[in-house]
Amino acid sequence: MIKIKSPRDLGAGLLFIVIGLGGFYFGRKLNVGISSRMGPGYFPMMLSGLICFFGIIVGARAFLLQGPPIDKPQFRPLFFIIAGMLAFGWLIERTGLAISVAALVIIATLARRAKPNYVEMIALAIGLAIFSVVAFIYGLGQTMPAWWGK
Repeated sequence: MIKIKSPRDLGAGLLFIVIGLGGFYFGRKLNVGISSRMGPGYFPMMLSGLICFFGIIVGARAFLLQGPPIDKPQFRPLFFIIAGMLAFGWLIERTGLAISVAALVIIATLARRAKPNYVEMIALAIGLAIFSVVAFIYGLGQTMPAWWGK
């Protein structure tokens, strides 16, 4: 009988394989072409194959190397990360990029189990907001508001 020594590796390997198969499924109607004349489906198919290959390698490790068990699901991080992304999507057109990025960082920081370091959280929010505005609006010329009403 085959014994699973590392349930985490088995779970990660299966997840990689499912993601790779999803890439094959959603890219099945794209023309792949050949290496010298790549079609729009060439890169997605190669990437999906590579993800499946890594899934097989990681999954095989589950039978060879000792590893930790799979932890119980943590719903607090999941909730705050999703809430941060939803807030960003809702705020981006209403308040601009800077405020929506800052809100995303602040909400996502609450996903930590430990009490958040508020100075670190505010500094990171301000720094990423400034970087996002400079990089995406002024650097790349994206057409989205940087601040309220602009």
